[in-house]
Amino acid sequence: MMNRRVHSKVVKASALERLKDRGVTLEGIAEIVYQMQSPYSKNLTMESCLESVAAVLDKREIQHAILVGVELDQLAERNQLSEPLLSIVREDEGLFGCDETLALGSVFGYGSIAVTTFGYLDKHKIGLIKNLDTKNDGPVHTFLDDLVASIAASASSRLAHRIRDEEEAAEARKEDDISDVPNQHAG
Repeated sequence: MMNRRVHSKVVKASALERLKDRGVTLEGIAEIVYQMQSPYSKNLTMESCLESVAAVLDKREIQHAILVGVELDQLAERNQLSEPLLSIVREDEGLFGCDETLALGSVFGYGSIAVTTFGYLDKHKIGLIKNLDTKNDGPVHTFLDDLVASIAASASSRLAHRIRDEEEAAEARKEDDISDVPNQHAG
Protein backbone atom coordinates (compact mmCIF):
# COMPACT_ATOMS: atom_id res chain seq x y z
CA MET A 1 0.00 0.00 0.00
CA MET A 2 1.33 3.43 -0.97
CA ASN A 3 1.14 6.25 1.50
CA ARG A 4 -0.59 9.33 0.20
CA ARG A 5 -0.26 12.80 1.52
CA VAL A 6 -3.33 14.53 2.85
CA HIS A 7 -3.84 17.75 0.93
CA SER A 8 -3.50 20.92 2.99
CA LYS A 9 -7.00 22.06 1.96
CA VAL A 10 -8.42 18.91 3.56
CA VAL A 11 -6.44 19.45 6.75
CA LYS A 12 -7.50 23.09 7.05
CA ALA A 13 -11.17 22.33 6.34
CA SER A 14 -11.11 19.55 8.92
CA ALA A 15 -9.49 21.75 11.58
CA LEU A 16 -12.02 24.54 10.98
CA GLU A 17 -14.86 22.03 11.10
CA ARG A 18 -13.58 20.67 14.44
CA LEU A 19 -13.55 24.18 15.90
CA LYS A 20 -17.07 24.87 14.62
CA ASP A 21 -18.36 21.54 15.94
CA ARG A 22 -16.98 22.41 19.39
CA GLY A 23 -18.66 25.83 19.42
CA VAL A 24 -15.56 27.86 18.61
CA THR A 25 -16.09 30.70 16.16
CA LEU A 26 -13.42 32.79 14.50
CA GLU A 27 -15.32 35.84 15.73
CA GLY A 28 -15.07 34.57 19.30
CA ILE A 29 -11.30 34.25 18.95
CA ALA A 30 -11.11 37.66 17.25
CA GLU A 31 -12.90 39.21 20.25
CA ILE A 32 -10.06 37.96 22.47
CA VAL A 33 -7.50 39.38 20.04
CA TYR A 34 -9.32 42.72 20.09
CA GLN A 35 -9.36 42.75 23.88
CA MET A 36 -5.62 41.99 23.98
CA GLN A 37 -4.55 44.50 21.32
CA SER A 38 -6.99 47.43 21.60
CA PRO A 39 -5.06 49.09 24.46
CA TYR A 40 -2.09 49.42 22.09
CA SER A 41 -3.86 50.52 18.91
CA LYS A 42 -6.59 53.14 18.94
CA ASN A 43 -7.59 52.37 15.33
CA LEU A 44 -7.88 48.61 15.78
CA THR A 45 -10.91 47.01 14.11
CA MET A 46 -12.60 43.68 14.64
CA GLU A 47 -12.10 43.10 10.93
CA SER A 48 -8.31 43.27 11.29
CA CYS A 49 -8.48 40.94 14.31
CA LEU A 50 -10.58 38.45 12.36
CA GLU A 51 -8.18 38.63 9.41
CA SER A 52 -5.27 37.90 11.74
CA VAL A 53 -7.08 34.90 13.27
CA ALA A 54 -7.77 33.55 9.78
CA ALA A 55 -4.10 33.96 8.84
CA VAL A 56 -2.97 32.04 11.92
CA LEU A 57 -5.40 29.26 11.06
CA ASP A 58 -3.71 28.97 7.65
CA LYS A 59 -0.64 27.52 9.40
CA ARG A 60 -0.33 23.74 9.28
CA GLU A 61 1.15 23.57 12.77
CA ILE A 62 -1.97 25.03 14.34
CA GLN A 63 -4.24 22.92 12.12
CA HIS A 64 -2.42 19.77 13.23
CA ALA A 65 -2.56 20.83 16.88
CA ILE A 66 -6.33 21.41 16.59
CA LEU A 67 -6.86 17.98 15.05
CA VAL A 68 -4.82 16.23 17.75
CA GLY A 69 -6.17 18.22 20.70
CA VAL A 70 -9.84 18.02 19.76
CA GLU A 71 -9.49 14.31 19.02
CA LEU A 72 -8.07 13.69 22.49
CA ASP A 73 -10.85 15.77 24.09
CA GLN A 74 -13.47 13.77 22.19
CA LEU A 75 -11.89 10.43 23.06
CA ALA A 76 -11.99 11.45 26.71
CA GLU A 77 -15.68 12.37 26.40
CA ARG A 78 -16.40 8.91 25.01
CA ASN A 79 -14.25 7.23 27.71
CA GLN A 80 -11.98 5.85 25.00
CA LEU A 81 -8.65 6.71 26.60
CA SER A 82 -7.01 4.30 28.99
CA GLU A 83 -6.59 5.09 32.68
CA PRO A 84 -5.09 7.08 34.22
CA LEU A 85 -4.95 9.32 31.11
CA LEU A 86 -8.74 9.28 30.81
CA SER A 87 -9.26 10.74 34.28
CA ILE A 88 -6.44 13.24 33.85
CA VAL A 89 -7.84 14.60 30.57
CA ARG A 90 -11.51 14.48 31.67
CA GLU A 91 -10.69 16.43 34.83
CA ASP A 92 -8.16 18.75 33.15
CA GLU A 93 -5.84 18.00 36.03
CA GLY A 94 -3.77 21.00 37.06
CA LEU A 95 -0.40 19.25 36.82
CA PHE A 96 -1.14 17.87 33.35
CA GLY A 97 0.84 20.12 31.04
CA CYS A 98 0.51 18.30 27.73
CA ASP A 99 -2.43 20.49 26.71
CA GLU A 100 -0.42 23.67 27.21
CA THR A 101 2.64 22.10 25.60
CA LEU A 102 0.73 21.23 22.43
CA ALA A 103 -0.76 24.73 22.23
CA LEU A 104 2.49 26.48 23.10
CA GLY A 105 4.34 24.68 20.33
CA SER A 106 2.26 26.47 17.72
CA VAL A 107 2.82 29.87 19.36
CA PHE A 108 6.61 29.89 19.04
CA GLY A 109 6.49 30.91 15.38
CA TYR A 110 4.98 34.25 16.34
CA GLY A 111 7.66 35.42 18.77
CA SER A 112 7.85 36.57 22.35
CA ILE A 113 4.66 38.62 22.22
CA ALA A 114 2.74 35.46 21.35
CA VAL A 115 4.44 33.45 24.09
CA THR A 116 3.75 36.01 26.83
CA THR A 117 0.20 36.60 25.59
CA PHE A 118 -0.43 32.85 25.64
CA GLY A 119 0.78 32.73 29.25
CA TYR A 120 -1.53 35.60 30.16
CA LEU A 121 -4.52 33.97 28.44
CA ASP A 122 -3.75 30.60 30.02
CA LYS A 123 -3.74 32.23 33.45
CA HIS A 124 -6.67 34.66 33.07
CA LYS A 125 -8.99 32.67 30.75
CA ILE A 126 -10.89 35.52 29.10
CA GLY A 127 -13.83 35.37 26.70
CA LEU A 128 -14.35 32.14 24.82
CA ILE A 129 -11.40 30.55 26.65
CA LYS A 130 -13.22 30.96 29.99
CA ASN A 131 -16.36 29.35 28.53
CA LEU A 132 -14.34 26.38 27.26
CA ASP A 133 -12.40 26.02 30.50
CA THR A 134 -15.49 25.77 32.69
CA LYS A 135 -15.46 22.33 34.24
CA ASN A 136 -18.84 20.68 34.47
CA ASP A 137 -20.35 17.47 33.18
CA GLY A 138 -20.45 18.85 29.62
CA PRO A 139 -17.93 18.47 26.82
CA VAL A 140 -14.25 17.98 27.58
CA HIS A 141 -12.14 20.94 26.41
CA THR A 142 -8.85 20.16 28.14
CA PHE A 143 -6.90 20.76 24.95
CA LEU A 144 -9.28 23.09 23.14
CA ASP A 145 -9.21 25.97 25.64
CA ASP A 146 -5.42 26.11 25.34
CA LEU A 147 -5.56 25.82 21.55
CA VAL A 148 -7.95 28.77 21.37
CA ALA A 149 -5.57 30.72 23.63
CA SER A 150 -2.68 29.88 21.30
CA ILE A 151 -4.61 31.00 18.21
CA ALA A 152 -5.60 34.26 19.92
CA ALA A 153 -2.06 34.84 21.21
CA SER A 154 -0.54 34.18 17.80
CA ALA A 155 -3.07 36.42 16.07
CA SER A 156 -2.41 39.16 18.65
CA SER A 157 1.32 39.00 18.06
CA ARG A 158 0.90 38.92 14.29
CA LEU A 159 -1.34 41.98 14.51
CA ALA A 160 1.01 43.86 16.83
CA HIS A 161 3.89 43.37 14.39
CA ARG A 162 1.72 44.29 11.41
CA ILE A 163 0.51 47.49 13.11
CA ARG A 164 4.11 48.49 13.87
CA ASP A 165 5.11 47.80 10.25
CA GLU A 166 2.22 49.97 9.00
CA GLU A 167 3.15 52.80 11.40
CA GLU A 168 6.78 52.69 10.28
CA ALA A 169 5.78 52.64 6.61
CA ALA A 170 3.55 55.69 7.17
CA GLU A 171 6.41 57.49 8.93
CA ALA A 172 8.76 56.66 6.05
CA ARG A 173 6.24 57.99 3.50
CA LYS A 174 5.87 61.16 5.53
CA GLU A 175 9.66 61.60 5.68
CA ASP A 176 9.88 61.00 1.92
CA ASP A 177 7.19 63.63 1.31
CA ILE A 178 9.11 66.14 3.42
CA SER A 179 12.38 65.45 1.63
CA ASP A 180 10.66 65.93 -1.76
CA VAL A 181 9.75 69.55 -0.91
CA PRO A 182 12.30 71.85 -2.60
CA ASN A 183 14.44 73.96 -0.34
CA GLN A 184 13.03 77.48 -0.65
CA HIS A 185 16.19 79.10 0.70
CA ALA A 186 18.58 77.61 -1.80
CA GLY A 187 20.37 79.82 -4.14
